[in-house]
Amino acid sequence: MGFFYTQNLTKFAQIKNYTIMMKMLHSYWAYLAVLLLIIATVNAIIGLTQNKEFKEKDLRISLFTLIIMHIQLLIGLGWYFMSPAYKALKESGMGATMKDSASRLLAVEHPLMMILAIVFITIGWSKHKKQTTDNGKFKTITIFYGIALLFVLSRIPWQQWLG
Repeated sequence: MGFFYTQNLTKFAQIKNYTIMMKMLHSYWAYLAVLLLIIATVNAIIGLTQNKEFKEKDLRISLFTLIIMHIQLLIGLGWYFMSPAYKALKESGMGATMKDSASRLLAVEHPLMMILAIVFITIGWSKHKKQTTDNGKFKTITIFYGIALLFVLSRIPWQQWLG
């Protein structure tokens, strides 16, 4: 009996450690993702307003942001399905979750807006490649990455992120 009890405790500890690890990974990777999204957006705005040539550096900044944001999405989805917010949503239902603003932010608004942000980044990346002018490339990145940045900043759970 003691052997099975110890095995179950070990499995529980591993699950708890994975959950903590996923939350930390999602949180720390988010700093990198937001920083790169800001850099890519500001870089595109500067390129657009100053009529700069769209160079390899500009391409790399936008591409690296796209990659980092997609990795953040994968980490976020992994964390979401392990999170207390998702477990509470499953237990209490959508109605109760939507009535509580803190629960709604973590279980519904944050994931939805982050997915939409990544959709906009992906569309912006794809559309910028079809542009034939440097101005068009910068404009496309500015619009789509800018909208994504607004979505991200609007639904970061700031009380947890800065606290």
